Amino acid sequence: MRFLDKVVFITGSSRNTGFGLAEAFLREGATVFVNGSTNKTTKYATNTLRQHGFEKVIELPGSVGDSNTVAKMFDTIRNKTGKLDILVNNACQQGVGYSFETIPLHFFEEVIQTNLLGTFYVSQQAVRLMLEQSGGCGVIVNLSSNVSTRAIHQRAAYCSSKGGIDSLTRAMAIDLAPLGIRVNSVAPGYIRTERWDHLTNEQIKRRHLNMPLGREADFQDIAEAVMFLASDAARNICGACLVVDGGCSAQHLPADTDV
Repeated sequence: MRFLDKVVFITGSSRNTGFGLAEAFLREGATVFVNGSTNKTTKYATNTLRQHGFEKVIELPGSVGDSNTVAKMFDTIRNKTGKLDILVNNACQQGVGYSFETIPLHFFEEVIQTNLLGTFYVSQQAVRLMLEQSGGCGVIVNLSSNVSTRAIHQRAAYCSSKGGIDSLTRAMAIDLAPLGIRVNSVAPGYIRTERWDHLTNEQIKRRHLNMPLGREADFQDIAEAVMFLASDAARNICGACLVVDGGCSAQHLPADTDV
């Protein structure tokens, strides 16, 4: 088991990709703090994981976009385990619904607050705890997106937040590497979530043309990338972004429009 005796905190892990990440780390022997924005969603996720046979799971509800809440969450981590080995910044506001000229200011701010400032708040608290530990070492993996470099329509706030995460990852990496803390990111493209249940077969088929591999990622695809960067196998990787998007970013135009 790659993460036996390791303590892992995964933000936004009560559902979808984050839940898949939590389950993957638990399978590899870690103790995992599961986080949702509410007590109800967090409790549901942890109960589900326990029903799957995982005991080393701890509830840690709270909004990552609120710095005071984040500070209290880390008080809980100190009280429960006294250490943190790995942080995965996964919590995300998808920012769907507006073209640039119509985005309400409060909506743009909400997306940045959760995605970018939340990553900052949680990471800074994590680093302070990691530096208190013997040897002062740890790993942080941020969840970026391939839209940080290739924008998609009606997602200006989301694209902006992920671009900020890319820059923040590099800045964190060079500041923290001398202190024994590695920072990297994973940039997914399409991920199969419950939102795909509302797509028609034609819509899914069209999406697949955007990916040279012809398939979207599942939670395990993302988890394997995150766990690799969090593991000793990536001990000399720092400030990097691992893209997991089926070749989408490498492709200039999908096959049906490449003329």
